[in-house]
Amino acid sequence: MFKFKQFTIDDSACAMKVGTDGVILGAWAEVSDAKRILDVGTGSGLIALMISQRNAQATVDAIDIDGDAVSQASANVKASPFGSRIRLKNVDFAVIEKNEKYDAIVSNPPFYNEQTNCPDTRRDAARHTSSLPFETLICKARAHLNDDGCLSVIIPYGEASNFIATAAAHKLALSHRTDIHPNPRKEPKRTLLTFKCKRLNSTTTDKLFIRNEDNEYSTEYKLLTKDFYLNF
Repeated sequence: MFKFKQFTIDDSACAMKVGTDGVILGAWAEVSDAKRILDVGTGSGLIALMISQRNAQATVDAIDIDGDAVSQASANVKASPFGSRIRLKNVDFAVIEKNEKYDAIVSNPPFYNEQTNCPDTRRDAARHTSSLPFETLICKARAHLNDDGCLSVIIPYGEASNFIATAAAHKLALSHRTDIHPNPRKEPKRTLLTFKCKRLNSTTTDKLFIRNEDNEYSTEYKLLTKDFYLNF
């Protein structure tokens, strides 16, 4: 069980557990002006709950191909103050209805692409790009975004350039990039990206250090997540 300030997450039945990546994306993703939001690969429902807390006016569709994860996410959502605004679906993003349009799409997608897969098929699907290739995510997101919509993701730092190029090929313009460093002495491990359907004149680029030189949580990380973590 993970207790946050306004909700609790049970991830015991989920292939992928609650982690820093999901918390950062849920706190960072651009959702403040959105009325309809889609969370792709919701898992335990963490990101759907975080963005519902951040935007009290939005309705959220949260989807996952793992039925057990959707069942657990449903229980987490029902126990939260945001249950009336979150709709869970056990569905593959590649086959959702074509007429569904969103102001924001958020995803912490599977990103491992090794040839050797995990023997646990549920965990394998949650971890590996074969279950949702980046190009499929980008192409489908573009098709389901409104003209003013945006896509926010968290991916490995080393995949960022290819992801950005693929998004550009599908007419999604990079709006904001944040490279995530474990601490100031280490290279970035993850990258947060937001894309918009409209052409842009500039892109915001910055960094986030999770911990400082003393190996304590950094001020910027605490500010980003303070509305969620109990000890911040």
